[in-house]
Amino acid sequence: MYNTNSDSQGSRRPRGNFKSKPSFGGEKRTYSSSPSRSTSAPRTGSTYKVDSASATGSTSRSTSAPRSGASAPRSNYGQAPRRNYSSSPRPSFGGGRGFGGGGSRGGNGGGRRFGRKAIDVSKFINKVVITEEAEVFVPVNKFADFIIDERLKATILERGYNLPTPIQDKVIPHILQGKEVVGMANTGTGKTAAFLIPLIDKVLKDKTQKVLVIVPTRELATQINDEFRIFAKGLSLFSAVCVGGAPMGAQIRDLHRTHNFVIGTPGRLKDLIERGFIRLKTFNTFVLDEADRMLDMGFVNEIKAIVKQMPLERHGLFFSATLSKEIDALIHGFLKDPLRISVKTQEISKNIEQDIVSVRREEKMGELVKLLSKDEFSKVLVFGQTKHGVEKIYEALKAQGFKVDSIHGNKTQQRRQRTLTQFKRDEINILVATDVAARGLDIKDISHVINYDTPESHEDYVHRIGRTGRGEKKGKALTFVDKY
Repeated sequence: MYNTNSDSQGSRRPRGNFKSKPSFGGEKRTYSSSPSRSTSAPRTGSTYKVDSASATGSTSRSTSAPRSGASAPRSNYGQAPRRNYSSSPRPSFGGGRGFGGGGSRGGNGGGRRFGRKAIDVSKFINKVVITEEAEVFVPVNKFADFIIDERLKATILERGYNLPTPIQDKVIPHILQGKEVVGMANTGTGKTAAFLIPLIDKVLKDKTQKVLVIVPTRELATQINDEFRIFAKGLSLFSAVCVGGAPMGAQIRDLHRTHNFVIGTPGRLKDLIERGFIRLKTFNTFVLDEADRMLDMGFVNEIKAIVKQMPLERHGLFFSATLSKEIDALIHGFLKDPLRISVKTQEISKNIEQDIVSVRREEKMGELVKLLSKDEFSKVLVFGQTKHGVEKIYEALKAQGFKVDSIHGNKTQQRRQRTLTQFKRDEINILVATDVAARGLDIKDISHVINYDTPESHEDYVHRIGRTGRGEKKGKALTFVDKY
């Protein structure tokens, strides 16, 4: 268990000032901080106490951050009251507007899924040091060898991409041949380029071709579009991004302009299709990226409605981290004898050290402040369960002087994108988010992922912590669990 109560070294650095990068050596390290050292010093006049070593089973709760002159504040930040869905009618998620960011469940990160299962917290611990040599992947192909447009190839090579990742190595040749593919790979393995590169080449060879890319969240749509622009630079290819939470007028204007790629979320796409701004008969190719997430968010009806309006002779690609029975059924309904390619190695990268922090609920914020005050926590993604809870965590950390911001479904797409850009540029180094940030986002050098609220499922856990330890880099994941 992650220890934060026994270190006597030095004094606390200024809050929110992350200057040094974490060291990820081969040795196992113990993280600690002395009770005598005030690593979560309260504002003047506060009697805020964060030493969890002496905690007992109190269950007092509060939602307000300690401020100047406060006395004995409680600190259950970010904890939304538990809701009992057993007696409430299940809402309908069919076809309405506003699902572009993900709808009222997982897409905006705010809701809880029904029938929540208990999670074995032992799965959140993995401090084994890998000492054996990892198997080195040797690709069959090189980007220089792919039979693609020379201008596209030059852009790829200029970006320093010489050897493809495993999923790119296995998938790209088949997509270039026009085959339908179901690709499964771990997060952060280059799935976006695996379908963008061959599809850009396809459109370059025939400018009448149009591609529809369907994704679960606004952030993933924007990220795919950013990567598209990199690869398509100077090729006179254009895209339109259609997501909820953003002005529809601007998206309609983009659709009126010349475009070969439309990238969007199911609800907003369906809305624009019904209004006549997207004519699916003109699209010959579609991609479902993060298909498991879209089904989990209740988008199956929207996806079926969209794909069924496309021409019968179409080229379909599925990408997913998992392959459930529901996804398999969807595949059979949309694709004709697809090629299934899986390059998944293990569920969680061995580059991620995992541990739990056992803490009483009312002391969670104090424990979080102590952790974030350590120099090694240089770039941190903190996950909360609800939009309301995430905002409370953000406000509490901001009051403590940290460089922090938050994203969740209640914020506009413009605000969310601006926050992500600031996080990528290190203008802020703590991002508090709902599960809207758990999939698809590729942000470099995240040193730690902290699950302030326990994820709803082990699958959600895997995707959350997959934001760190990407590629060959090391990362650490900590999950807060209730101490009774």
